[in-house]
Amino acid sequence: MRRRAPTLEDVAREAGVSRATVSRVVNGIRNVDPEIREVVRRAVERTGYAPNRAARSLVTRRAETVALVVSGAGDTSDAGQNAFAARVFTDPFFGRVVGGVVGFLRPRSMHPVLMFAESAETREEVLTYLRQGRADGALVVSTHADDPLPALLADARLPAVLFARPARPVPLSYVDLAHRDGARLAAEHLLARGCRRLATVSGPLDVPASQERLAGFRDTLARHGHAYVPFAEGGFTLDSGIAAMSDLLDRHPDTDGVFAANDLMAQGACQVLRERGRRVPEDVAVVGFDDSGAALACRPRLTTVRQPVEEMAAEMARLLDEHIHGARTEATSVVFEPVLVVRESA
Repeated sequence: MRRRAPTLEDVAREAGVSRATVSRVVNGIRNVDPEIREVVRRAVERTGYAPNRAARSLVTRRAETVALVVSGAGDTSDAGQNAFAARVFTDPFFGRVVGGVVGFLRPRSMHPVLMFAESAETREEVLTYLRQGRADGALVVSTHADDPLPALLADARLPAVLFARPARPVPLSYVDLAHRDGARLAAEHLLARGCRRLATVSGPLDVPASQERLAGFRDTLARHGHAYVPFAEGGFTLDSGIAAMSDLLDRHPDTDGVFAANDLMAQGACQVLRERGRRVPEDVAVVGFDDSGAALACRPRLTTVRQPVEEMAAEMARLLDEHIHGARTEATSVVFEPVLVVRESA
């Protein structure tokens, strides 16, 4: 015979309190004495009671889910949308974002719902999903400077927090990194090694973070007398790093120091240098950006600028939680500081 699922009444009897008290504890209502809350929590564990999420949502008026939205403004064809999703799943950056978000949400019995918003139709789907209360708010990772989703969310007054400062100012909270400072750390390290013929592989120049990293690298070198810094634009992928480094070497074969705007492109740069008989770091020093898994997979292991993506993503989720619960009503920003991690490539 199938065992009956424990109920609120079973927990109340086990804890020696009323059903209403158990309901308040289970639904996260805060005006319960901490000692009673602990008694109820232990009774829940002993009985094996699992709250009915649908019933709980009726009480709290919350879905207990948040939309984790990867947004862009690129190719809207079926092939383009499939390529967009494929890039998300293969890029270690997005995996780190998911890890940080889940790490914050899971202890709070909240769950992310992954959504893509790379077209007008899919952006409207995100807005409708939120308006219908199917998620309590949105965590947005935008991949394009012209992305209209942040402004749409702000105009609709829907709870949302952005990963990275938006290219166009909108009244939404965001977390970001001091990208120029990170590029400065890379430039100063290469200069300190004695590199004098420096070049850089930038990220896509329609992405604000790429622009900041390129500007920070150039500005630092300009202060040290380097009026011209060759660069090639990449796409934050391994293959684009290979192509960009090949282009730089064809144009500037005497390059002795390279800053790549993420670790995957730096890994591609090291591959090209190795194939062309250049030793890293003896002939050409290479510095990446992010301190992702690619930095450790690269041979030699990459010196890189650490972007604490997991911590940034968790902070993004924390800010959204405050907006959802009314603890924060005004938009705010949290900017993290980069750190240089020195390994074998420079």
